[in-house]
Amino acid sequence: MTITAPAPLSLDDGLHRRRWMILAVVSLAVFVTVLDGTIVNVAIPTLAVDLDATTRQLQWIVDAYLLVFTGLLLTGGALGDRYGRKKLLVAGLAVFGITSALAGSVGSASGLILGRALMGIGAALIFPATLAIITNVFRDPVERAKAIGIWSAVTGIAVAAGPVSGGWLLEHFWWGSIFFVNVPVVIGALVATVLIVPESKEAGAPRLDLGGIVLSIAAITTLVYSIIEAPEWGWLDPKTLAGFAMAAGLLVLFVVWELRRDHPMLPVAIFRNLRFSAASVSVTSAFFALFGFIFLITQYFQLVKSYTPLQAGIRTLPVAAAIAVASIVAPRVVERIGTARVVATGLALMAVGFMWIGLSADVDTSYLVIAGQMVVLGTGLGMTTAPATESIMGSLSPDKAGIGSAVNDTTRELGGTLGVAIVGSVFSSLYIRSLDSAGGVFASLPPDLQDITSESVGAARVIAGRLGADAPAFLSQVNEAFLSGLHVGCFVCAAVAATGAVFALRFIPARAT
Repeated sequence: MTITAPAPLSLDDGLHRRRWMILAVVSLAVFVTVLDGTIVNVAIPTLAVDLDATTRQLQWIVDAYLLVFTGLLLTGGALGDRYGRKKLLVAGLAVFGITSALAGSVGSASGLILGRALMGIGAALIFPATLAIITNVFRDPVERAKAIGIWSAVTGIAVAAGPVSGGWLLEHFWWGSIFFVNVPVVIGALVATVLIVPESKEAGAPRLDLGGIVLSIAAITTLVYSIIEAPEWGWLDPKTLAGFAMAAGLLVLFVVWELRRDHPMLPVAIFRNLRFSAASVSVTSAFFALFGFIFLITQYFQLVKSYTPLQAGIRTLPVAAAIAVASIVAPRVVERIGTARVVATGLALMAVGFMWIGLSADVDTSYLVIAGQMVVLGTGLGMTTAPATESIMGSLSPDKAGIGSAVNDTTRELGGTLGVAIVGSVFSSLYIRSLDSAGGVFASLPPDLQDITSESVGAARVIAGRLGADAPAFLSQVNEAFLSGLHVGCFVCAAVAATGAVFALRFIPARAT
């Protein structure tokens, strides 16, 4: 008996001809959401002054967006599969544009925190829809891999474009401009989506799994909130442990609920497919390392190298260029040597880059050396995320593309959140320990100034301005303390990336079967 493979799903000729135009539109939509996730970081010093924001409020201006965005991703993917990805993309863009204008118009830190949280709703509707639309339009596996590579390249460019555009806007306009800049981009993407992007959804979709939606939101939000607060509370504090225990319990309830459903929101059995689950772990490892590094390098550029926000942003361009090139080239390499080797090589390159930075970073390190390090990191990230994302999306039928995209996006955000939290905690503890043992000028400061210096490297620069002749010696102590935390933080990122490389090589199947 001969078994023949099923014929590929046919697409309308007109739709097939404009598939690359559709890719450009959804890439623009995802670009603006990723851009917003990084652009706000360069504005933190400005917001502290203009909105009289406390350190805690500044943290939540960043984290409110992340918390809501991550918590609603699975829901956004499920709604897209059920009601239509184009509808969700249009709704998400509209919400994102309106709330961006709201965030840029408020006059208080608490108002901005609310605006950022509302922006997270729009982003959670946009992100899964973009990748799901790509999967449904590009049915040929080779072309789909190339399209996902371009999608990954755009997200990498957006990571670096945020600090560059944010720095330029802050030098020429008021702080609200970093949010209003989203509005014209969103309008363009919204019009193009209505005119060009086709509708797609799950055929014969069953009733919405409301229980799964509620449990997924509760579990992921509890987990992300606990990760965000852990450095503040302490990783072994009862509140932190209770938060992680509650998140674990909710995740177990979610899995049990989904397994008992005839039509679950997330078919959890898919995690038995190593092309899906092992690739998800690789994405988590990569973004843990990336976001942990971004947390450190932005401070290094502005506080140790004394670059302005715009200068710091421009100097991150090599990593964006490397991500873009590697994301486009990686799918072609996968065709020759398989997914596992490419993803493992990418994570290994990231580990090498982090070790290089950890061993060499200093106050006087040449920017050419730093640029070389960022090229290694960016190449590694592009080689990791594009093939791993294609592996995840290729494991599911086009009907479930929305929820598959949401899983991919959730693993990215969870990895990034963990990276910032853990690397930030390691950095902070070593920075404080180094200052406590420094002696000299720091030891002679009043206790309140010592506390301020220990809490913020940026505040240490302000204190230095009051010390006169002692300022150079004081700044030297602060820089040494910062670099001690930077070095070990990079070693942590290297260890995570290296572990991910071994895992990928061992568990990701070389090719789809």
